[in-house]
Amino acid sequence: MNALYYTGNKNFEIKETVLTPLQPGEVRLKVAYCGVCGTDVHIYHGNMDKRVQIPQVIGHEVSGEVIEIASDVMDVRIGERVAVRPLKPGTPDASDNGYKHIGKNLKFIGIDTPGGMQSYWNVPAYTLHRLPAHLPLTLGAMIEPLAVACHDVRLGELQSGENAVVIGGGPIGMLIALVARQKRVNVIISEVNVTRLELAKKLGFTVVNPKENDLVTVVEQFTNGAMADVVFEVSGVQAGVTAMTQLPRVRGRIVMVAIHSEPKAVDLFRFFWREIKLIGARVYEPEDFEAAIALAASGALPLEALITQIAPLAEAQQVFETIDNNPAGMKYLLEMNGQ
Repeated sequence: MNALYYTGNKNFEIKETVLTPLQPGEVRLKVAYCGVCGTDVHIYHGNMDKRVQIPQVIGHEVSGEVIEIASDVMDVRIGERVAVRPLKPGTPDASDNGYKHIGKNLKFIGIDTPGGMQSYWNVPAYTLHRLPAHLPLTLGAMIEPLAVACHDVRLGELQSGENAVVIGGGPIGMLIALVARQKRVNVIISEVNVTRLELAKKLGFTVVNPKENDLVTVVEQFTNGAMADVVFEVSGVQAGVTAMTQLPRVRGRIVMVAIHSEPKAVDLFRFFWREIKLIGARVYEPEDFEAAIALAASGALPLEALITQIAPLAEAQQVFETIDNNPAGMKYLLEMNGQ
C-alpha cells in the first residue's frame, strides 16, 4: 500500500509499505478520502516536531470502508462505510473530571499516533461512526471538522433567535456558522480575506471585514443594539481576541475555538463589567459526530461548496504548498485509493 510520511522541513514522502496485522479491537479501513486540517498544516510547518514521531503518517479527517475486522470486534461489519473519530483516551486522571475526550493522557490519532493519509489504516473499532449509504465519501471526510463545529455550537448553548458572531471565516468558522444557522440563530461572520467573505455571502451570511468597517458598530446595527448572545473566536490572532470581549451583551458567552499557543492580551475588565462567560471548546464527543452525520446526510448544509480541491495522494506535497500559497482556500481532500 502507499502511505504519505511527513519527514520534516516541509517535506512529505510517499512510501510503499506492507499491511500490518490487526491488533485486538482493531479494524482495517480502505481509506477513501482524508481532509487536510489546519493542524496538518502546522505539522507541515514544523511547529509540532516535538510531538510528531518523524517520519510519520499524519491525517485524521477520514472516510473509508471497513475491509477487515479483528476476531474480538463484534459490532462492526465488513463493507460498512465510516468516518473516524480520531481520539484515543489514555489512563483516566482525576483532573479529567470524567471527560475522556480531553483527558490528560489523551492521544490524538494522526498526530500522536499514525494517521489516515495512507491507502489502508488500522484503527480502534470504537472510533468508527457509520455513514448513511447515500452520503458521498467526499462528504464523509468532512464529518470530523463538522463534528468540531457541532461541539462548539453545543457548548455555546445557542438558542433559536439568538445573535451570534463568528470571528474568522476559515473552514471551522464557516462550519460553525452553518451549524448555528440550522438552529435558527442570526449569524454574522467577521473575516479579512476577501475570497472567503465572498463565499460567505454566497452562502447567505451577513459578513463584515473588520479592516474596512468597525466590527462593534456593525454588530450593534445587526442586532438592533442588543449585541451578541454568543461570540465564537476562531481566528487565532490578537485582533480576534481583542474584538471578542467588545461584542457580547450582558451575560453573553464567548466560545474559544481557536488554538492560541502563546498568551495573548485579554480585556478582563469586560468579563467583570458585563458578566460575560468564557467557554473553552476542544475537539468533540461521540454525540457531536452523530449530530454531524445527521446534518450532512440531511443535505441541509452546502458542504460541497467548502471543498476547494480533491487531489490524489501522489499530489499531497503540492496540496500543502498550495495551501501555503492560497490562504483563501477552504477544505482540501486527498484521495487515498484513486486510480
